[in-house]
Amino acid sequence: MARWGMVIDLRSCVGCHACTVACATEWDVPAGQARTHVHATPVVGTFPALQSSVFVAQCNHCDRPPCVSACPSGATSQGADGIVRIDRAVCIGCGFCVDACPYDARYLNPKDRKVDKCDFCAARLERGQEPACVATCTAHAKHFGDLEDSQGAVARMVYEQGAGRIESTAAAVGPNVYYAGKPSQLELVHATFQPRASRMPMAGTVWGRLLMPLMLTVVGATFAGQAVAFFNQLRTGEQDFED
Repeated sequence: MARWGMVIDLRSCVGCHACTVACATEWDVPAGQARTHVHATPVVGTFPALQSSVFVAQCNHCDRPPCVSACPSGATSQGADGIVRIDRAVCIGCGFCVDACPYDARYLNPKDRKVDKCDFCAARLERGQEPACVATCTAHAKHFGDLEDSQGAVARMVYEQGAGRIESTAAAVGPNVYYAGKPSQLELVHATFQPRASRMPMAGTVWGRLLMPLMLTVVGATFAGQAVAFFNQLRTGEQDFED
């Protein structure tokens, strides 16, 4: 089975946001949210020798994804192909995985209160298509393929040409979105895009996001059951009175 990965070539990316637009259109991403983010590093140097770099960030489908262990419902899982997926039917919208992601690549959809993120366009892959962002990239800066295919472009860029991961001492989780570029560009991106440590929920957060809604659901179901039983008793009493 393929183990999917992506390489973003900083030498080609022009920051046009075509990938963001394609992703939002393909997956009906709500306004104000994104599965794919385009960023620019600060400008450094002394005029006229100034330098900046544009880079794209998204879910990294990490080797050791902290979002999986943070999910209390089992909605987030990782397949043998490396893709980290969300089962929206199982997601309870607690947001623990959002806090756990070192790359801030997840968001809570305000429409249905379910978590969403990039899944490498898994549905498109099943149809033999590239991810929408890769197919739409006007500068051909995004490369997608099987990391296990030694003859593939992505594997060569990673294992032979030195495309690297963006990690930090706070979060060494094995991201599978890699970056290629000039050493100065990679230094800028590393300095700007530092993944943070995963945030684990405090006791109060667990109560507010998970336990309290579940308790209210149970209480509501119990009350509803009692109400049904009460009205059934009334109906039975009325029938006995009529007889």
